[in-house]
Amino acid sequence: MTSGGLASKPPVPYLFPMIDAALKAFAQLFTPALRGVLLKAVGLAILLIVIIGIALQRVLASLADSGATWAEQTSGLASHSAWAALAWILSILAGLGIVTGALFLMPAVSAFVGSFFVDEVAETVEREYYPADPVGTALPMLPAVLEGLKIALLSLVVYIVALPFLLFAGFGFLILFFASAYLLSREYFELAAMRFRPAQEVTAMRKANVGYIFTAGLVIAAFVSIPILNFATPIFAMAFMVHIHKKLAGRRVTSVEPAR
Repeated sequence: MTSGGLASKPPVPYLFPMIDAALKAFAQLFTPALRGVLLKAVGLAILLIVIIGIALQRVLASLADSGATWAEQTSGLASHSAWAALAWILSILAGLGIVTGALFLMPAVSAFVGSFFVDEVAETVEREYYPADPVGTALPMLPAVLEGLKIALLSLVVYIVALPFLLFAGFGFLILFFASAYLLSREYFELAAMRFRPAQEVTAMRKANVGYIFTAGLVIAAFVSIPILNFATPIFAMAFMVHIHKKLAGRRVTSVEPAR
């Protein structure tokens, strides 16, 4: 036996319990208990995307204007109106690029936004589906936010690395998809497990079940790749990983169907 009562060999997980966990997490998104959290998370995610988009568009538009002015003064090959038109076109293209880029930024934004709501979501799931088990201990806000920020920054690094590969038959999309699966599954599993276990035990548990947790991450990555629906990723992912942690924690855990 390992520390904290973990078995040396984790319980053998099956695909059906994972599908069941995903369906329960998705269905619970629309219940009164999580509806308010969902609206707050979606609102914050949209606000962050808008702020980032506006800031980037302003910077790129300014660079386009500056570049056009420099080219006009240096080359003298065209009139001021032609260079101004080129700068306007470039700023429009930059805006379209930012909108497209926002889709790739969703894992990063989701990771950061989720850190503000993880305990509220986890407690709701635990009380409804596992009333016979003790409710987990809420994480301090600062560690939860720092964890979300860390994963968000890692997601941005993955995005930057994958960007050049987008030209090669969608290879960049595969990099983003599998990297998002790994990063998001790791973050949300650890946040769910740390409500019951110390950090070292959580790390050991995650490593002992790395394949199953990564497979669960593929479900989250698929969810985050769906436009509009992906704004709900933090709520879905946390609820989903609460179920996954409970299933991996041992057979003593008993799930019940909550009264609707």
